[in-house]
Amino acid sequence: MRGPVTDWCRWNIAFAVGFILCATSALARPGAPPPAESSWGVHGLEHPHQRIQPDEREPEMAPERLRQKHAPVLRAQTLVACEPAAFASASGMELVSRVKGSTEDCLNSLFYATAPQSGQIFIESKMVTIANALTVSAQQYAGNNSAQTLQLILFLRAGYYVQFYQSGTVGSYGASLRDAIRPALAAFVANTHFTDVNDAHGAVLREFVILIDSAVEAAQHLGTLRGLLDRFNATTEASYYMSGATNSVYQVLYRSHSNAAFLAAVQADTSILQSLESFITRTEHLLGTSNQYLTVNAARELARFLRHTGPLQTLTRPKVKAVIDNHSMTGPSAGLWVGAAEMVDFYDKANCAYYGTCDFRRTVEQTVLGITHTCGATLRMRAQHMTATQLTQSCDQLATQETYFHDTLKTNRVPVASDNNTSLEVIIFDSSLDYQNYAGVLFGINTNNGGMYLEGDPAASGNQARFISYEAEWLRPTFEVWNLRHEYVHYLDGRYNMKGDFNTSTSQPTVWWIEGLAEYISKKNDNASAVTLGKSKAFQLSEVLRNNYSSSADRVYSWGYLSTRFMFERHADQVDTFLAQFRAGNYTPYRQSLDALGTANDTEFHQWIDCVARAADPSVCVPPGSGPGPIPACTASNPQQLDNDCYRGPLASTGTLLYFYLYVPPGARNLRFVASGGTGNADLYVRSDTWPSQTVYDYRPYLPGNDETVEVPSPTTGAYYYLMLVARTPYSDVKLEAHFDRAT
Repeated sequence: MRGPVTDWCRWNIAFAVGFILCATSALARPGAPPPAESSWGVHGLEHPHQRIQPDEREPEMAPERLRQKHAPVLRAQTLVACEPAAFASASGMELVSRVKGSTEDCLNSLFYATAPQSGQIFIESKMVTIANALTVSAQQYAGNNSAQTLQLILFLRAGYYVQFYQSGTVGSYGASLRDAIRPALAAFVANTHFTDVNDAHGAVLREFVILIDSAVEAAQHLGTLRGLLDRFNATTEASYYMSGATNSVYQVLYRSHSNAAFLAAVQADTSILQSLESFITRTEHLLGTSNQYLTVNAARELARFLRHTGPLQTLTRPKVKAVIDNHSMTGPSAGLWVGAAEMVDFYDKANCAYYGTCDFRRTVEQTVLGITHTCGATLRMRAQHMTATQLTQSCDQLATQETYFHDTLKTNRVPVASDNNTSLEVIIFDSSLDYQNYAGVLFGINTNNGGMYLEGDPAASGNQARFISYEAEWLRPTFEVWNLRHEYVHYLDGRYNMKGDFNTSTSQPTVWWIEGLAEYISKKNDNASAVTLGKSKAFQLSEVLRNNYSSSADRVYSWGYLSTRFMFERHADQVDTFLAQFRAGNYTPYRQSLDALGTANDTEFHQWIDCVARAADPSVCVPPGSGPGPIPACTASNPQQLDNDCYRGPLASTGTLLYFYLYVPPGARNLRFVASGGTGNADLYVRSDTWPSQTVYDYRPYLPGNDETVEVPSPTTGAYYYLMLVARTPYSDVKLEAHFDRAT
């Protein structure tokens, strides 16, 4: 994801800013945003500040891509339509019925309600109505969502969240709501099912714990929070939602330090420190696993109490020192050590010698990122653990992608004005866990994402663009840097297309292009999951072209891909118009062009999706002359013969070697062979004058997957080039293209 220096993709940047503001007041707090979706398949936004400080860093979340199947949450039997206007007009029992009859997705959408409806939906009297309904529901709670308790909780959370940002519209919340929410929270905790341990209860409990924070009631529920930590055991650990509920405790602690009542409660009873300390000891077996976030968060939140000078800090110091002394900056306990050391560095740096953490960032960086490899003048890699072959393959992969980018976008390799991002530094950690452990402390980013591109200020002299990434360890033994090609497109797009920094280039609705282009260039026409999703017709083109980073992941990435590909294939002239505006930094005129386009292409967009979904050859969905589109198939009678600007395919093999040849006429230049698409792993071998073998060849990219390119700027002319496709693993639906510039 392209951005300036954020938080998880699904969460508003405004939330990050809002939380900093709320630290100035014990009572001013935004409440938590809606429940976060998976963020491992997507990419981080840059934070609006130069660097995320430890007091801004949220507790880690579970890596969603590792989630197993869980018991479904019981939903309302009869669901009402999700219409914000209906919430605005309803009151009393009608409002209660509407909330309880709504889906969770519907209620989550209310977190983004805007004026004037936000004031009509979340006025204090309606919050009191729902809080009173929650009291009744909590008293009758059966340990699951059969009575839609979760829906009431989500509505209240949304109300607190919206009121923080829109107090002028919603109005103030005072004693009436406080006196209604306190018995509701108390009734839920007093219910005999509160200590149940299963997914059905955990799904409700997870949001209930966050509601404690939203309502600013952590001081009254310090014992509740301690109990959740103290009761954590193997059964809790085995339940995804119960683990999530435990993790919500850290959110409440993290967000309550500026609350005077909470601090007074902790000072009066410091046993929360013992609960955190005990949790770390009891869950050390989680370190180095996908569930280590629970233990790491406990260490961070224990160390965060160092911020309070006096007896509380004195009591916390030896506990944090023990965490650091008993663990290591490398190996399975690295996340714990680094997390505690970062808190020490921020809250008690003057005493770093006591902890043994002085200048620890430099030590960590030198220890962890010990490999440096230069691909060329514009690209350098720093890695934790990569072989020479892997480094070379990664460089070759990006070089191939760069050529394809420039050819498709017709950049002439000329950067936009005032762009000084002459080079890119790629940081590659050894795994997603190593990325979590180290990237945040070294580069000041959040790590609940699939990697992060930091553009910085391209107009600043000496600015260093950087992509922070990791090896996809779950794909081993195949080596792949996760999202590498996607993120490299962001760098190229920012340098050659989008004038200005992140804030400038997103001042108008450009997210469809920024993320859609990265998906389109990196995946080309091979994105079956996006096409399958598109068959739902969930969005019109005019809606997708107004995407923002609060839109869902599917809408930003899959629908962004579909919209970008559609525009290239069907409306290349409009793409050229947009590009000219982007490159000049004319984002207001771009918005005018977008508005003028309106809904004109909506019907055609859906028709195009239908065509792509059913066509064996997607080129049939591209009208002649409408845009770059796929090149034609080669027509020579010999199936091994290639010609200029055509392809052979779809090709498939489970082990049989496939051979092809191309005649390169006198005067030809810039010869290029491209293998792409399909599944499996086909390796391309090229040799001039005679057939290649697996041991004798002139060119062999040897990359994972099927996307391989061989470029020969000054080929031997008046001669033949011979090609061979080898099935490193069985492959299918591969295309093999040939291109060269004829003599003029």
